[in-house]
Amino acid sequence: MSRLKKNGIVLLALLTAFAAYTAFINRHSINMTTKQKVLKAVYPMLMWFTKLAGANSTILTNQKATPAVSFYTLQAAAGNGGTLNFSTLKGKQVLLVNTASDCGYTDQYAELEKLYQQYKNIIEIIAFPANDFKEQEKGTDEEIGAFCKKNYGVTFPIMGRSVVIKSTEQNPVFKWLTNAASNGWNSKPPSWNFSKYLINKEGKLTHYFDSGISPLSKEVMDAISNK
Repeated sequence: MSRLKKNGIVLLALLTAFAAYTAFINRHSINMTTKQKVLKAVYPMLMWFTKLAGANSTILTNQKATPAVSFYTLQAAAGNGGTLNFSTLKGKQVLLVNTASDCGYTDQYAELEKLYQQYKNIIEIIAFPANDFKEQEKGTDEEIGAFCKKNYGVTFPIMGRSVVIKSTEQNPVFKWLTNAASNGWNSKPPSWNFSKYLINKEGKLTHYFDSGISPLSKEVMDAISNK
């Protein structure tokens, strides 16, 4: 048997195995595209490679800075209509995350929900869908909400799709998060989908976590439990 034929057989076997693995991982997925199913299947490998390469792993902290503009003056349009006034979040920690449905990190929705269920008595998690990075969130607010609920069981608030990167159209919440003159110290915008900003119980921005930092990582868990 020629080497080319052997290589072809090995490749076919690998593709068959990956197809079976993808089908198993997505056995409970509902109305996912083929791309979304593949991304869900490779998420563990992506996180492993991210950690190995040290990519998308920036963590910024500042425990002392006092915001010039109160976090509790902010508000955001919810994906299901209405407005979320941040004044209702007083006394809780808040994790704000820019999200997308067609990203390699989309499976972090499941991790965010697990984190929320574990700490929901002390923290609120708020998702901000955005189409800013490689157009990985093209769905309507209704489609995004259904996707998150059906495939990841998300129960935390999901805001309406908006712009989170610095621009004239930037969501006011992310304008506050990325403007040191407002929040007291941080100017770093999201590096990619699923960047995370942690607010403490006093309304101070204390942490920024890059996309490659899992919501269930020791760094995030410690930041929440130590407040």
